[in-house]
Amino acid sequence: MNDNKIIIFDTTLRDGEQSPGASMNTAEKLQIALALERLGVDVMEAGFAAASAGDFDAVNQIAKQASNITVCSLSRALEKDIKTAADAIAPAKNKRIHTFIATSPIHMEYKLKMKPDEVIKRAVDAVMYAKSFCDDVEFSCEDAGRSEISFLKEICDAAIGAGAKTINLPDTVGYRLPLEISAMIEQMVKFIDGRAIVSVHNHNDLGLATSNSLASIVAGARQVECTINGIGERAGNAALEEIVMAIKTRQDIFAPLYTDIIAKEIYPTSRLIATITGIEPQPNKAIVGKNAFAHESGIHQDGVLKHKETYEIISAESIGLEKNSLVLGKHSGRHAFKDKLISLGFELDGDALNTAFEKFKDLADKKKEIFDDDIRALVSQEITKIPQAYEIVGLLQSSGGDLASASISIKHNGEIISDSALGNGTADAIFKVIDRISSINGVLKDYKVTAVSQGKDALAKVDVKVEFESSHAVMGHGLDIDTMMASAKAYVAALNSYIRIKSLQI
Repeated sequence: MNDNKIIIFDTTLRDGEQSPGASMNTAEKLQIALALERLGVDVMEAGFAAASAGDFDAVNQIAKQASNITVCSLSRALEKDIKTAADAIAPAKNKRIHTFIATSPIHMEYKLKMKPDEVIKRAVDAVMYAKSFCDDVEFSCEDAGRSEISFLKEICDAAIGAGAKTINLPDTVGYRLPLEISAMIEQMVKFIDGRAIVSVHNHNDLGLATSNSLASIVAGARQVECTINGIGERAGNAALEEIVMAIKTRQDIFAPLYTDIIAKEIYPTSRLIATITGIEPQPNKAIVGKNAFAHESGIHQDGVLKHKETYEIISAESIGLEKNSLVLGKHSGRHAFKDKLISLGFELDGDALNTAFEKFKDLADKKKEIFDDDIRALVSQEITKIPQAYEIVGLLQSSGGDLASASISIKHNGEIISDSALGNGTADAIFKVIDRISSINGVLKDYKVTAVSQGKDALAKVDVKVEFESSHAVMGHGLDIDTMMASAKAYVAALNSYIRIKSLQI
């Protein structure tokens, strides 16, 4: 292990997916996993395999296709969780089991209802059992930020003795300030004394996740757990792009420390994840927000024009952000299209390339100007599709007065089924007729429309969250120049995801 390398542990597919509304299907997770590998991430927490059949399938598929990255599954300190995690990651070339148990007084007393010595025994048993399947075992002290330092030392010492190679000390509720985190990490690094890698996992409840992670690195932590765009439950996690670019930009502080992240893949990866999850970074988000390199102030504009470094400490090009200029048109050929896909981080061949190219040509016939973001959205939508139990063939809609109507033709099992419905608005009518055709009733929990690029003919991207048959809610994404057709596609995508999840549970 190089003591100067900071290991980047990405948990976008596990902790990031816990963002409200960020649930992803296996095809989407696989596409993100491949992007994380291109980005240069060291360890990818592909999911919580024991959580559901869908989670197991996603982790297992990623383990089969990943090549250079370490594939990790989270598990509670329970034998059934650990065995499921081990089975899921079994095909991976490089694999890790990440097991955890809470160590703070409040968690042990009220959540676990266990005494400290019982918690230590559970931790040791879990690490030893995980070690029987996988040599690379990580142990986390959940809520380490509010744990007593003496107990942290005791349980970490026991976990290392049982075989843990990485000790993770999460600030699970984002409670600590940088000085406090730094002091804790410094003590633990000194105590562990090279017997294991010390890792941190900071949440952003007080907006300090990145600051706490950087302070931890200075104090001796050599693994950082983070997510793309900082997504995650509640206020999110430490943002990978912020940590990596801070280390790269402030070498006066961090040298000789470094990461193996390929900076030019940051923006393409950020856009892919925003497209798939439907969660856009806020406009003023550091590094990847749409305003991160925008200068409206006249003084700033004048300075940037004279010398970029007057107001830009990193360049847009360094993270892979190019100007959103017109790139291709209806007369562009397959070769030019493939070259553009490669520049955007997509590597497609065969049927996948042909399908994407056909979709691009269809769009070019409808849309005068096509931008990078259009192509990103279009290709992401195509390559993350799951088996289509239902597929929209045609849509007619009308509205007036108090009611709207929608007539839809849907392909199912090789048969075209058509029906109509009335609703309180066009979208409501569309969703009702899809329910009627499929005989599966859904309840809309969230509905969002965004413009993919610019102009009056911009593609509409619709993200829906739907609860079918009183089951858990699933996400669906739709893309079309017509907003109502995009809405129909999104709802059907959610329906297909639900059917896929249901099939895995049988």
